[in-house]
Amino acid sequence: MRGHLFVNPRSGTNGQGPDELVAEARSRSVEVHVLGEGDDVEELARGAEADALGMAGGDGSLARVAGVALARDLPFVCIPFGTRNHFARDLGLDRDDPVAALAAFDGQERRVDVGRVGERVFLNNVSLGIYARLVHTRERHRRRRAVLARARALLLATTHRHESAFTIDGEPVLSRAILVANNAYELDLFNIGARERLDGGLLHVYVTHGVLPGSWEERSGTSFSIDAASHRVRAAIDGEPAIMTTPLTFTIEPGALRVLVPPAPG
Repeated sequence: MRGHLFVNPRSGTNGQGPDELVAEARSRSVEVHVLGEGDDVEELARGAEADALGMAGGDGSLARVAGVALARDLPFVCIPFGTRNHFARDLGLDRDDPVAALAAFDGQERRVDVGRVGERVFLNNVSLGIYARLVHTRERHRRRRAVLARARALLLATTHRHESAFTIDGEPVLSRAILVANNAYELDLFNIGARERLDGGLLHVYVTHGVLPGSWEERSGTSFSIDAASHRVRAAIDGEPAIMTTPLTFTIEPGALRVLVPPAPG
């Protein structure tokens, strides 16, 4: 199998550089492209001559290459090389061992669901409201190389207390945060837990209320439409900031993505 791996060296995993990962991938005869400034990973993935596409990066980078793999009907390999690596965790990979995940290029195939907001694929979730604002604030300060970016984002969470007006499938909703998830999460305040499965075939929408919410209102289905009075909203798509025009249409594609995972031990 001709594998092609894209590596985002700026994602980083607790300070680890990509050298060991790149060397191990090449020892497995996997073609490696380390992304440079200005590279469009989706364009590169669309043009790659490969039987499987892999991405070493954070969840946002993973989703972009997974979307190309889906469009090309190629298997996708997830290499956890970001900050949180939620998709890798829920896939059952060791988030602290990206090199071990390379075994997936010679591994077993499984099918998982993908979500879409409009035409854009997401593997984990899309957030609106205060959580999206946190992501935008962190990204803005990261670009400015601010040391206290995380502290400033948390300060925003405690000072930005008003609820925003949305509609979900035409129903008015006031909320500080809405999370649209590809399958069900365990959720707590400011903490996204794990998903038991990635092939349940349902979107789950979580809506929270109040200044310091302790619980989420949940609904599930195969599609949702979310609108906002401003018709332009900040969103975070698999942890990446985005500005989107509403109404937003969310759908799920059950079992659409072919994912390779390392062979089972023994």
